[in-house]
Amino acid sequence: MKLFEQIIEATVAGDLDQCSSLARQVIEQGINPLEAIEKGYNRGMEIVGDKFARMEYYLPELMVCADAMKAALDVLKPHLGKDQESGAKGTVVLGTIQGDLHDLGKNIVRTMLLASGFTVLDLGSDVPVRQFIDKAIDGNADIIAASAILTTTMAYMPDLSSLLNEVGKREKFRIMVGGAPVTPDYAIEAGADGYGENAAEAVKTAKRLMQEKSKGGVK
Repeated sequence: MKLFEQIIEATVAGDLDQCSSLARQVIEQGINPLEAIEKGYNRGMEIVGDKFARMEYYLPELMVCADAMKAALDVLKPHLGKDQESGAKGTVVLGTIQGDLHDLGKNIVRTMLLASGFTVLDLGSDVPVRQFIDKAIDGNADIIAASAILTTTMAYMPDLSSLLNEVGKREKFRIMVGGAPVTPDYAIEAGADGYGENAAEAVKTAKRLMQEKSKGGVK
């Protein structure tokens, strides 16, 4: 659909006014707003994330594009039905794990998740494992996402799965990990369900985990 192509272009360009205008056209033309989000704005942000990963875009461009999409979502969300609204996003508890004060990478992931329609409960940095779990339970979250920049702090990541097992909540949540020293093999070793090498991959992983969770798939 040409309108979706225009939405993608406007999102990649970070054109806030155009993104909002196209969102109003979606409503005026009777197009399913959830379809516009998934096939238009989300696709645009995926391209933005890929450009960021390839260093074609930097943090300022990323933030501008995220703001443009947010403006469009503000137009579309009131027109989402309850079923659509619940299906358009998941809730992610996000933080840098205990002992680690680095938060730039975590903040970029938060921006990308928000722009992609997720609800993000950001705990900040130096977050104890118990706090991740308590917040996930209290906030009825879907995903627990932890980052680490130091090899000494990523050693706490396996405790997320272990503690969830101890409290009998492991099946309720998906665990996602990332950060400079973290590898896919370590993520598996730590008992995580997903791994994100960068912000764009983190969003793709979060979407995959939500699909698995909604279908009742195995971890």
